[in-house]
Amino acid sequence: MNGYGFTLSGAALVALPSGALFWPEQALLCVSDLHLGKAERIARRGGALLPPYETRATLERLDADLEATRAVRVICLGDSFDDLTAAEALPEDERLWLLRLMAGRDWTWILGNHDPAPVDYGGSHRHELALGPLSFRHIAERPEPEISGHYHPKARLAGKAHPCFLLDAARLILPAYGAYTGGMFCHEPALCALMSPGALAILTGKRALPMPMPRVQPQVRPRFTGFGR
Repeated sequence: MNGYGFTLSGAALVALPSGALFWPEQALLCVSDLHLGKAERIARRGGALLPPYETRATLERLDADLEATRAVRVICLGDSFDDLTAAEALPEDERLWLLRLMAGRDWTWILGNHDPAPVDYGGSHRHELALGPLSFRHIAERPEPEISGHYHPKARLAGKAHPCFLLDAARLILPAYGAYTGGMFCHEPALCALMSPGALAILTGKRALPMPMPRVQPQVRPRFTGFGR
């Protein structure tokens, strides 16, 4: 799976290249910030008309991760839908696809700031969930072993931005799993304040790649545009 294995409070976890977290001992897959229906919500509010394929792309990735890990338990860490209207407006084929992925699995929706109330998709709906030594919630709160999302962290390597996990001894922040999601560079003050010195950024992509969490904005070289006259 080209994942990166690590332990948090004694739990052996794997950061997957897709941005999902796998806990093999629990047969558990955790994802954050799917933002299903984002293109519909932006169009409804008069924004740019984005190609309406982001939900399918996200479900394809989730389907592949569930197949590869054989997870029987799933935790979605909030902002699973871009808003409640977007949840209700999913095309029927996408709604049925999601219900198929949920079938036979212990599925928990953690409530986020975009989806503050339960939606009609089954599963359980919670503000947070304690499981073994770990707490799962949407937004990082306390200096305890916790797994959260919300910030959509990303880091730059070789001039390219990658969504990333952020990991220290007390917490893990997951990247946004959904397509069409932006992000916050991990040198931003909000993330530097949350993560302790020595934290790692685990970049997503073809493989999960750990690196020291960047805390200084990288210098961008000006692009050469030719000699002036």
